[in-house]
Amino acid sequence: MLRAARALQRRPERKETGKFLVEGRQAVREALGMPGVVEAVYFRWSAALDNADLVEVAKNAGVPYFGVSEQNLATMTDTVTPQGVVAVANDIDVPLADVVGEGTKLVVICAQVRDPGNAGTVIRCADAFGADAVILSSDSVEVYNPKTVRASVGSLFHLPIVVGVDLAEAIAACRDAGMQIYATDGAAGTDLTDLTADLGKPTAWVMGNESWGLPVEHLAMADRTVAVPIYGKAESLNLATAAAVCLYASASAQRASN
Repeated sequence: MLRAARALQRRPERKETGKFLVEGRQAVREALGMPGVVEAVYFRWSAALDNADLVEVAKNAGVPYFGVSEQNLATMTDTVTPQGVVAVANDIDVPLADVVGEGTKLVVICAQVRDPGNAGTVIRCADAFGADAVILSSDSVEVYNPKTVRASVGSLFHLPIVVGVDLAEAIAACRDAGMQIYATDGAAGTDLTDLTADLGKPTAWVMGNESWGLPVEHLAMADRTVAVPIYGKAESLNLATAAAVCLYASASAQRASN
């Protein structure tokens, strides 16, 4: 079992088995909250007392749990200082048609997002601001990359995640569901402060690559391109920060309009 778990650090094994690794107390706790998702949990012996509550959660969920040495646990993670608990989980992504439809109010679409930490943080932000789903385009980072899973800090298990979808298909589905499509672009002539009257409407935010943003052909798919206003001297905001600002603005406006 340990050998199979170690192999899940590699993408081909994750893709072949439909399983991935979840590291850290918070993430494992949230994964255990989804029935049928976690197959097994591994605890470092020396951290057993610190994780007694998680052992109880696993036991109550009927999930097998095992104590392993520090050396064995280290072979299941790429972090320098593992938190002492790693779970093996089944893939949880869902089809686009299952999450985008009538009543969908807030979605974030990651287009060509390649940094796993950014992708995980966008998922965490979407969870925090009550988004209905996160969609990762087919040319984005793998959602089950261990760094993406860690960066989501358990939010991966709180809202639907769609993966491997062509950007045009994702945008078309959101538009068919009655959503307006906003694409972020630092050079846009419209910024968030110009959208007071429209932010409360159902919205899909399209976020581009960390380095080059969204190409012209992708910007053309949106109803409007929007910039996050910067009042200080910073050259730009990183992807996850921009996503947080846009999602907060939409979520706040939607709550105010209800």
